[in-house]
Amino acid sequence: MLDFFGKWIRNCDGVSRRNFLRVGALAAGGLTLADQLRTDASAAESGQPARRKAVIQVWLAGGPSHIDMYDLKPHAPAEFRGEFKEIDTNVAGIRISEHLPHQAAIFDKLAVVRSGTHTNAGHGMGSQWMLTGYQPTIEVNDNIYPACGSVVSRMQGPNAAGMPAYVNLPRRLGLGNAAYLGASYNPFAPDDDPNSEGFKVRNLKMPGRVTEERLDRRRGLLAEVDNIRRDVDTKGDLVGLDKFYRDAMEMITSDRAMKAFNIQSEDPKLRDQYGRNDLGQSCLLARRLVESGVSYVTIQAGGGWDTHGDNFSQLKNNLLPKYDRAVATLVKDLHDRGMHDQVLVMTFGEFGRTPRINGGAGRDHWPGAMSVLYAGGGLRMGQTIGTTDARAEYPATRAASPGCLLSTMYHTLGIDYQSVFYDQGRRPLPILNEGRPIEELV
Repeated sequence: MLDFFGKWIRNCDGVSRRNFLRVGALAAGGLTLADQLRTDASAAESGQPARRKAVIQVWLAGGPSHIDMYDLKPHAPAEFRGEFKEIDTNVAGIRISEHLPHQAAIFDKLAVVRSGTHTNAGHGMGSQWMLTGYQPTIEVNDNIYPACGSVVSRMQGPNAAGMPAYVNLPRRLGLGNAAYLGASYNPFAPDDDPNSEGFKVRNLKMPGRVTEERLDRRRGLLAEVDNIRRDVDTKGDLVGLDKFYRDAMEMITSDRAMKAFNIQSEDPKLRDQYGRNDLGQSCLLARRLVESGVSYVTIQAGGGWDTHGDNFSQLKNNLLPKYDRAVATLVKDLHDRGMHDQVLVMTFGEFGRTPRINGGAGRDHWPGAMSVLYAGGGLRMGQTIGTTDARAEYPATRAASPGCLLSTMYHTLGIDYQSVFYDQGRRPLPILNEGRPIEELV
């Protein structure tokens, strides 16, 4: 049978969000499968040229404080500007937070959109909007629309056979699922912290007792079981799981994925540079995965960014040092390996934080303005795009909606963001229903 487990996290608004869904084992046959693996190797097998570009998305869940990171307002009143100072970057005229020194030193390899904006201040609905490009009208615990990683999986597939197209690190993202695209385009996740000494990917390896003959018998059993009650599948999940199982078989019978996830083989000095924490090691693992053929990796690690209280201490002592080091090292590592034009790195959360500091030295939810970082992917680096008003409350120039921010990513991959899918009701839904790529970047 299939064994599904859910892990839940809560933000300040009390919204429960499923963090991951683990697909366990076929208990009847004893076959162990990778957790919710899905890959699309058909293009590679058919001889079509592999698509080389990939995305690493760092998801800053909770909502990072734009006014304390990339859009400081040193001349604003004290109750807005906060405690942090600006520092110069290596690009003349661009200044960012003093607590992002590693990124400041390589800003010629970065670009920041300072004028991201939308109108929903709820964690769940804001996350859906930023991760899918669609504004939901109700609060739900799972995707109404497919996450961008699932869209890439559907449109592009993996860059190498035997690898998943879409991976979440270190665990499943609560709102990173495929919705009506089907289960086969949900993310694969290792469900373990790559910073732990005994890090391993669950169910990636067959038990030693499973011989090739037994594996063949289980393939046949699986084909028979898959025909049972297929008439009750109203959402296409059984068809999606067919593909999931086929690709899981391919993955566990090949060593390509196992080698890609073997972060212990990396130089310890490089691991130190990334940072010996879940975010740093997830960024390093993401680089290994895209290098081996994964098309889209989403990382949620490094702590929560929902800083309603003690905002400045949380940022200064925990969140920003880990984030600064991990992202800067990832960008440099991609450059050193000649991968920077093939891999797009982008970081953002569901919204920004209130420019006005609250009574608990914190900042609250604020979708009116946010900053989004891009690096690589063949985009134009060494610049900031858009401005906000004197208190960083709303865009003053070049307002960028979620559709603009995501269409830039799809454009980088060569995906037509106006392509149309059909949901369970056969309604036509384009990948994005608004926005266009940011001209200054593309």
